[in-house]
Amino acid sequence: MIAALHLVIQGRVQGVGFRHAMCKQATLLGLEGWVRNRGDGSVEAVVVGPAEHVDLLHAWCWRGPPGARVAVVTRRAATAAEEDDALGGGFAQRPNL
Repeated sequence: MIAALHLVIQGRVQGVGFRHAMCKQATLLGLEGWVRNRGDGSVEAVVVGPAEHVDLLHAWCWRGPPGARVAVVTRRAATAAEEDDALGGGFAQRPNL
């Protein structure tokens, strides 16, 4: 089964390599989507792929890379438009919001 999630990760998650590490982890799991920094200091991502792999990345987000201090990971189902936008390009960093 394919799953598509929209994630917002809060805490000390900018300036610690979170986006780069998330891209690497998502690619290892064979996921598609994107990740970017938000102006409020959080990191936002849309992730699409096999449900069990999406769940593994969601769990990884609670740890993040060394140096990250994750306080909250908010998840919701991605909208159809978000899912469509996330497909076709592997997993990439997007410009900051």
